[in-house]
Amino acid sequence: MADKAAAPKADSNRNERRTVIGVVTSDKMQKSCRVEVPRQVPHPRYGKIIRRRTVLIAHDEQNDAKVGDTVECMETRPISKTKSWRLVRVVKRAAGSNLGEVAAS
Repeated sequence: MADKAAAPKADSNRNERRTVIGVVTSDKMQKSCRVEVPRQVPHPRYGKIIRRRTVLIAHDEQNDAKVGDTVECMETRPISKTKSWRLVRVVKRAAGSNLGEVAAS
């Protein structure tokens, strides 16, 4: 009986997982893409703002993301040794993306 009460709570926490927005830097893998998430931090001693990046491998079920696309990724259970993120949506397509032209021809 306690299990039934806990089940809806787990579903409500599903959408509260950590999400990040980054840029796809590689889509050569099947159902996966490499995403770089930039951040800016102050230097510990001098205080100058410096750029850092987090690189993550995201699961892309439909192979939607292409290099240069801005995507949103959500943290998930480990899918493989290096994959523990999944692609939620493509926020913005890359400027050189010709998906419409390729589909028409």
